[in-house]
Amino acid sequence: MVPSPFGSALDPFGESSRYRGLPLITYTDAEGNEIVYVGRRWVPQPERLAEVGRYQVSEGDRVDNIAATQLGDPELYWRLADANRALRPMELTERAGRWLRITLPEGVPGPKAE
Repeated sequence: MVPSPFGSALDPFGESSRYRGLPLITYTDAEGNEIVYVGRRWVPQPERLAEVGRYQVSEGDRVDNIAATQLGDPELYWRLADANRALRPMELTERAGRWLRITLPEGVPGPKAE
């Protein structure tokens, strides 16, 4: 059996989703309709993310392509946004010459300094 890229019945989000692991919450309205939604995702403080590199934006860069080359998956563009305090991921590439922090996911310690 081939694993689904969309997660499992227990976690409907794929491995690279920013929503992976968040709870699904059910709300029942006054008419008895159940509405399922995803619990809140708390955006990590960039200072708490271990920096492993930097990338200088070039004219014509796209955030998904940067994520693909720097993180190995274009769907991880949201990690670049988190690491660089971007509310809109596309703002990361609006200015050529900008340096972007490349970080590990929250909770993963960086390399030890020698």
